[in-house]
Amino acid sequence: MDLLADALSAIKNAERVGKKEVEIVASKLIGNILNVMKEKNYIKDFKLVKRGNKGKFVVQLHGKIINCNVIKPRFSVKKEEFEKWEKRFLPAYNIGILILTTPKGIMDHNKAKELGIGGKLLCYVY
Repeated sequence: MDLLADALSAIKNAERVGKKEVEIVASKLIGNILNVMKEKNYIKDFKLVKRGNKGKFVVQLHGKIINCNVIKPRFSVKKEEFEKWEKRFLPAYNIGILILTTPKGIMDHNKAKELGIGGKLLCYVY
């Protein structure tokens, strides 16, 4: 079971059928990834909803996501290697983002380039 893969799959499927919102499982990792997606304007907003002892995120969608998926295995990326991974996972230059975990938190590859740090790839969105 991969909660991140399930969450991104639910978002992608909801976008494809034209839904305005989708409910996904809540976790700290998914929340951080949703924050990056919100910063980059791929989703409108999300909020945490408690149901008993379990939490869910309700994600408001724009209809801007063409594809999003996890990257497995979670490849390590050096600060000089981003272009190689962009070519592999994104459709064209400057379209989409790679989301990665770094020592400074979860961020997109453009911010990691600015900071000059590497990390491990988690997923891509375009």
